[in-house]
Amino acid sequence: MIERCEWASSPLEIKYHDEEWCVPRYDDKILFEFLILEGMQAGLSWAIILKKRENMREAFSNFDVIEVSKYDEDYKQKLLENAGIIRNRLKINALVNNAIKFIEVQKEYGSFSNYIWKFVDNKPIQNNWKLMSEMPASTELSDKISKDLKKIGFKFVGSTICYSLMQAVGMVNDHIITCPRHGELSI
Repeated sequence: MIERCEWASSPLEIKYHDEEWCVPRYDDKILFEFLILEGMQAGLSWAIILKKRENMREAFSNFDVIEVSKYDEDYKQKLLENAGIIRNRLKINALVNNAIKFIEVQKEYGSFSNYIWKFVDNKPIQNNWKLMSEMPASTELSDKISKDLKKIGFKFVGSTICYSLMQAVGMVNDHIITCPRHGELSI
């Protein structure tokens, strides 16, 4: 029996854990998707986000940052009426705001990837947790990233959300040491 990280219990969570979580991602399209998903998760479980992910992909123009940056009030209202996604006005407004800010960062740094990965010197942090209970919800580094994103004007980017983003895009390897993925993702 595989001893994977205990949070992955449903089929969707297991698939995400085994194929995506903590895998280094440098593609801006994927980074934008996870920035949005992590912001949408605020106050909710990741299981809910995974269940609604495909609906959000469809509703959010396949996470196309240019398209999302153009959403007007009429489209935002349609999103608020879409039962297949997270229907929260503040999060929907943040979605559009963050797309605009994401594009600004791309222009300044050449890509969002260049910007976000500089916080870890372009190399994932390798943690060696024995238990999930050892894993932090945030760190000094996620505090720093959060402050910087907020200074740029991003919304729904608190330290806990930033740490979850770091996990989602592989800036940290937070698989417990007994999980096969830990070794597979260790550099």
